[in-house]
Amino acid sequence: MSGIDELPPLRDVIKRHDLSARKSLGQNFLLDLNLLTRIARAAGPLDAATVIEIGPGPGGLTRALLALGAAKVIAIERDERALGALQEIAAHYPGRLEVICADAMTIDPRPLLNGARAKIVANLPYNIATSLLIGWLSIEPWPPWYDTMVLMFQREVAERIVAAEDDEAYGRLAVLANWRAETKLLFDISPAAFVPQPKVTSSVVRLVPREQPEPCDRKILEQVAAAAFGQRRKMLRQSLKPLGTDPARLAAAAGVDPTRRAETIPVSGFVAMARELKNIRATKT
Repeated sequence: MSGIDELPPLRDVIKRHDLSARKSLGQNFLLDLNLLTRIARAAGPLDAATVIEIGPGPGGLTRALLALGAAKVIAIERDERALGALQEIAAHYPGRLEVICADAMTIDPRPLLNGARAKIVANLPYNIATSLLIGWLSIEPWPPWYDTMVLMFQREVAERIVAAEDDEAYGRLAVLANWRAETKLLFDISPAAFVPQPKVTSSVVRLVPREQPEPCDRKILEQVAAAAFGQRRKMLRQSLKPLGTDPARLAAAAGVDPTRRAETIPVSGFVAMARELKNIRATKT
């Protein structure tokens, strides 16, 4: 019996269901129920919440979410080997766990939510974590179908998400993430907490979507950030040339000198440049 419910310890579950982690699926199972409970708590009150969980594996985080009172957990798992373990959890928490056997990269959770907003809480598979996050941050229309995301990434990726200008990790991902959400790195998790042990430290990040981000065309913002950081060691007057307009005009719209480099420009500056680029293109049509 575990410390949070009457279900068997996770190591026993993994052994009984032959759930050896597969590198091809980006699997590293977190077995410390105290850490799993800490992750679940980071999502805020759960008693009336619907939670989307990606890649539950043997169900440790699933159990923590349900033990803390989540009204419903929708667990999306592509590994059919894990379904037996998850169904045991569903039987222990009748009516509160729905297991979907699907690829998280292709499924749209909105039809499962009946118009309600959800929380996303997940120990994301390393190999699809960044792609999933970018997809969730690129949802149109905005605000999205979720009100909070609490996600685990490799530490390097987490730093790129929360970075601000002048940080070494600041780049395109930080611009998108911090334009559309308030981001915070909550805590690190040692490799020793996982089976098998990864070679890197993991970090838990919370993202809360901004209801009204600064007005901006997302696709054009991404184009500006891609150009600027594609040649991040060059000045804006050079790196922005591929956008097909005068870089000095874009820099002036952001109130910065065109001799500045991308890593010194705050998110608001990229938004201003994207708005100006949209206006320039509109006048040419």
